[in-house]
Amino acid sequence: MDLPRTLLVIWVTASLIFENSNNVEGRSHYHKKEKNKSSPASPPEPPKRSSPVTPPVSSDPYPNDPGNSNTGCVFDVTSFGAVGDGSADDTPAFIAAWKAACAVESGVVLAPADYCFKITSTIFSGPCKPGLVFQVDGVLMPPEGPNSWPKADSRKQWLVFYRLDQMTFTGKGTIEGNGQEWWALPCKPHRGPNGSTMPGPCDSPALIRFFLSSNLVVSGLRIQNSPQFHMKFDGCDGVLIEKLSISSPKLSPNTDGIHIENTKAVGIYNSMISNGDDCISIGPGCADVDIEGVTCGPSHGISIGSLGVHNSRACVSNITVRNVVIKESDNGLRIKTWQGGTGSVTGISFDSIQMENVMNCVIIDQYYCLSKACLNETSAVYVTDVAFRNIKGTYDVRSPPIHFACSDTVACTNITLSDVELLPYEGELVDDPFCWNAYGNQETLTIPPINCLRDGDPQTVAELSQYGCY
Repeated sequence: MDLPRTLLVIWVTASLIFENSNNVEGRSHYHKKEKNKSSPASPPEPPKRSSPVTPPVSSDPYPNDPGNSNTGCVFDVTSFGAVGDGSADDTPAFIAAWKAACAVESGVVLAPADYCFKITSTIFSGPCKPGLVFQVDGVLMPPEGPNSWPKADSRKQWLVFYRLDQMTFTGKGTIEGNGQEWWALPCKPHRGPNGSTMPGPCDSPALIRFFLSSNLVVSGLRIQNSPQFHMKFDGCDGVLIEKLSISSPKLSPNTDGIHIENTKAVGIYNSMISNGDDCISIGPGCADVDIEGVTCGPSHGISIGSLGVHNSRACVSNITVRNVVIKESDNGLRIKTWQGGTGSVTGISFDSIQMENVMNCVIIDQYYCLSKACLNETSAVYVTDVAFRNIKGTYDVRSPPIHFACSDTVACTNITLSDVELLPYEGELVDDPFCWNAYGNQETLTIPPINCLRDGDPQTVAELSQYGCY
């Protein structure tokens, strides 16, 4: 080959290489831009909370929607035979999908939108691989009423999640309890002939129960019309509950919104609860509970207790309730204990609570009893270190807005009142607040004035160490 032709070939080859390298550079840049454009935005950081309680769980259960996951770990119950017509029994499909998701890391049980799934009383048990998600985007419901309930199934619970760690229960759907026929049973309060209550047993299922589990997230769901308690947590550690809507009629009996017992490190945030019993109830064995941004009503308010039933020992500590609205409720902030119990309630803070037409806005009742047969007893659950700060709004004049009824022998101590301003919703001011054997201090004057709270400590305070929970 002559020299000019050789030079021409070399020049053409070099030009092609240069052009291709530019094209590769351009394609690489183009694809990178498109990826950034189409990928979902990073989830915002969860708001920092000033509470000392930080449940050891993430507030964002899955930054990427499991329904759009390409990992192959989404187990749609319709792929396992669920019909979703509201009539067929879809229990076997849910159990099969659960077993499949349980066996892989970050598995998702998906009940998709636009279906209504009916399942019977079921225990979804672990242990499972971490990161398990139970996602309800459609409607999930039990059989309707006692007559449709399978005789072999427990009448005390419907969905049970047992021995799980790092599990999320979420979705955009509805858990429908079909509780109407259960509420009408004659053994329910005042449901018998002429407004009586017939003898039991009166078993009715709690809708959702978490038992002996840890690091749980429950978020986003609508839960309604439970036969009894909407949601219970027993023996759990590390629970984050947020952005729930829980609702049942005002007169539906025993339909507590969220009940916890023997459970620690709990956060309940930004939820709406209306029902026929306690909005949130905190039972024995609970510690480090933070409640914020919750609206209750109608309901029976936020309750600690009842505690000490049948002479039992009950320990509750480090409970914070703040930035909460309670409206159209039979009670507001309540601590209730039975006579004869032991243990203690300590480290309780109620702060920045707005009341709207609430009976018994602030109440400590150590004479809690469901009948007239309860006898006075010398032992009691010791209530101490309870603060009510910035409690404002209106009360129902049928009862005093502040009521401290403490044990004759085990006084309530270190009750703090600050910026408490409660006015009648309508009508005139009722009688003065009631106190019995209650000790504490007023950091500011209260409305209505409370003159019955005793200063200092009772003479028997040194003997109360037996009631502590250490």
